[in-house]
Formats: sequence, structure tokens, C-alpha cells
Amino acid sequence: MTDRSDFLYPRSRYYGQVKPENLVFNANLQEFSQKVNYICNLETSGKISPTDAYEQIKNLWKQLKQTKKQLGIGEDPFQNSDENPADS
Repeated sequence: MTDRSDFLYPRSRYYGQVKPENLVFNANLQEFSQKVNYICNLETSGKISPTDAYEQIKNLWKQLKQTKKQLGIGEDPFQNSDENPADS
């Protein structure tokens, strides 16, 4: 029998550039997606208010942005912010 968590929290395979920070962010992004899906379903079925759903998703988004910033995703580690490449 398959594990219930595989059914409730499915994970997709990662095809991007394999770096530890990318793998961690991908896992966080998939978790964010699952939680937003649950919140949307709860709001659609009337279990939570639209305002509550919005606030929960907003907080999840802030957490995801903070994770992205902490992992340095999207930043060029070789570019010095003091130098302009056009000046070279």
C-alpha cells in the first residue's frame, strides 16, 4: 500500500539546475502550492471566509519570499553591486 502522505502531499520531480538551494526552494514552493490549494478549497466550500483565506495566503507568500531571499535564489553571486559592468 502506498504512503498516505504521497497522496495528500504529492511531490513533482525537479528538472531545474541541481543546486542545494534550488532543491530546497523547489520543495518550499511545492509546499506553498499545496497549502494555497487547501486554503482555496476551504474558502470555496465556505469553511473559512474570503478575508481569512486572503490573509493566510498572504502570510504564506511572505514566508516563501523570505525563504527565497535567505537562499539567495535569483541573485548573481559574482556581480559586485558597487561595480557597473558597463563601466568595464
